[in-house]
Amino acid sequence: MSKHPRAGSRSPLSFRTLRGLRTPRRIALAASVGLLAFGAGWVYTVQEDGSGPTAQARPGDRPGGLAVRTPSSGTASDAAGSDSAPVGGATHTTRGARGAPGAPGAPGAPGAPATPASPAGSDPSGGLPEVSDETRARIPADARQLLLVEGKARDSSESTATLYSRPAAGADWSRATESWPAHNGASGWNSGEREDGDLTTPVGVFTLGDAGGLLEKPPGTKFPYDHNRLFVPTGRGVNGESLAGAFEYVIAIDYNRRKGFSPLDLVKPEGEDKGGGIWLHVDHNGPSQGCIGISKEAMKKLLTTLDPAAKPVVVMGPAGF
Repeated sequence: MSKHPRAGSRSPLSFRTLRGLRTPRRIALAASVGLLAFGAGWVYTVQEDGSGPTAQARPGDRPGGLAVRTPSSGTASDAAGSDSAPVGGATHTTRGARGAPGAPGAPGAPGAPATPASPAGSDPSGGLPEVSDETRARIPADARQLLLVEGKARDSSESTATLYSRPAAGADWSRATESWPAHNGASGWNSGEREDGDLTTPVGVFTLGDAGGLLEKPPGTKFPYDHNRLFVPTGRGVNGESLAGAFEYVIAIDYNRRKGFSPLDLVKPEGEDKGGGIWLHVDHNGPSQGCIGISKEAMKKLLTTLDPAAKPVVVMGPAGF
């Protein structure tokens, strides 16, 4: 037997009675819709207001317009970290994220705490006021020893070499007591396209790591040292002076050369046209063809002081470069 009620078996309720029974359900449905709409509006308001204690940017979000600094690679040929976002990358602002422009608590926003001032007595030049901000930015972050060779003028062959050091990456440079007169290229300095034989010294920041010379290495030398009878110059200097003894001590400057090889290595990775064989060597009392010449005692001091573990560099160019 079917359990479904037969047609015509409904209770004789009037239309008015049925209408009265549906009304509470309509009211309950309307109330539910109203509560849902109110809740959605409240959630939207909380999301729009980033000042709440739980407001934060999602992983990967960055405030628009703020550059991501890519740390530099540590080599002298690297430019400063990029100050721009990746090319073609989308930039967006996370509303209410801490640090976003105009967000509550961001620097410069109303009610934000003042930006701490620099420590009293701090040096904005990092201890190297002789060089430009651009040159300082090219110094590898991990370098803790530095030889500054500052020329008198762009077309001068006279310069001064000064030793600096710092205790850790990011610290200010401290000038050592050592400072020596020096000679550079006879035609001065070249910050552009240098050509082999143009008698200029390249401008820039270069690493140091290989040494050698006609004489045995001074006790305490930490660089790899090639003691070789081939360190004998030929001919005479630019002004006709004798070159005898100029290569008794040599430190290779890493300009267009292979690192980890003797200064005598002839390979020029960037081509023969740019020249090479740029060294720190014993001064022969005259301008060079592109090298830096300092006294014999100064060369011995450098060899016994510079340490590959401290990532030493030479920073060289005309005054204010």
